[in-house]
Amino acid sequence: MKKFFLLSTLFITFWGANAYGQQWGPGVTSPEIHEDNSVTFWLLAPDADSVFVIGDFLPTVKVSSPMGEVDGPGKVPLQQDEYGRWSYRTDPLSAELYSYAFVVNGLTIIDPANSFVNRDIATLSSIFVISEGEADLYTINDVPHGTVSRQWYESPGLNIDRRMTVYTPPGYESSGRKYPVLYLLHGAGGDEEAWMSLGRTAQIMDNLLAQGKIKPMIVVMPNGNVIQDAAPGEGNKGFYKPQFMVPKTMDGTYEMNFMDIVRFVENNYRVFTDKANRAVAGLSMGGFHALHLSRYYPNTFDYVGLFSAAILNGNDANGKVYADIDGTLTAQMENGYKLYWMGIGKTDFLYKVNQDFRRKLDGIGMEYVYVETEGGHIWRNWRVYLSQFVPLLFQ
Repeated sequence: MKKFFLLSTLFITFWGANAYGQQWGPGVTSPEIHEDNSVTFWLLAPDADSVFVIGDFLPTVKVSSPMGEVDGPGKVPLQQDEYGRWSYRTDPLSAELYSYAFVVNGLTIIDPANSFVNRDIATLSSIFVISEGEADLYTINDVPHGTVSRQWYESPGLNIDRRMTVYTPPGYESSGRKYPVLYLLHGAGGDEEAWMSLGRTAQIMDNLLAQGKIKPMIVVMPNGNVIQDAAPGEGNKGFYKPQFMVPKTMDGTYEMNFMDIVRFVENNYRVFTDKANRAVAGLSMGGFHALHLSRYYPNTFDYVGLFSAAILNGNDANGKVYADIDGTLTAQMENGYKLYWMGIGKTDFLYKVNQDFRRKLDGIGMEYVYVETEGGHIWRNWRVYLSQFVPLLFQ
């Protein structure tokens, strides 16, 4: 009887490991990072006819999107061996956080051997890090760590309770001191999770603090989609497919009600409440919001960061918030500020409108810091922009 029980147990264990093997990885290690920082991707798929890997470690290609033609990840084929394993080895890669996925017989999937995944709007990607260099800011190191919380707040202007993500620096809970605040805004299709998961904000802040390169500060990451109370799956609408662009994101509603967020933060956290201790920055749509928040509330933010900002002209941006842009920019300049920072990639589809906006600022004599990088409208740039922008704050 004991022998039968043992054999039954072994059978069940073997069957379970095969039926649910993707939970632990299907007999391969992927990605495999080599000493020279080249990477081999492996997929066990003996019945597949074709397997490709797509990722931001490959040269970009132009793809169509709701924003027009943008940079997309490149794609290369994997080769199959006699055991049904598919593989592809890259050239040595520079230090960075990378995203990738497999395309198997035309179907895009995450790497079943890699349990580390992020979500960008409705797309899931597997991730890995090549360490040393810039990517060391994106990893968890043996340094003091801040606290990340998901905070619900009341927005009287929108008549809804909404969620934001808040990073407080190491020691906040016991220090008793006050801190400055950076309001960090996401792009179209994002939400209050984007800067944490894709932007690696907590890791960047912890590591820069440990290096003594930035002042301790609170980082507030609100949801910029005013029809949502929280990220998809985290709010009262339950589970649904995230959209790239939801209604009312760039019609002035967000900017008109943004002070609900500021008031909540200043009533519930130990923060300074003057202009010199507030910053606002954002990527793409969030850069659009940061631009207009800073000029619509000219006595609120001394530091402004536009990361690949989605700058629209007067014909596309209507409403009270967007009225008299030239005049309000001039008023913002005359009112005074400490930093106006712009960053854009050379192949970003928003490159031209950012150059047009620079000419507008030059025309009125408004000073700004401009950073131009390689690449397009991608998180690899926005993480770099954040790591370059925050050391300049509250000095």
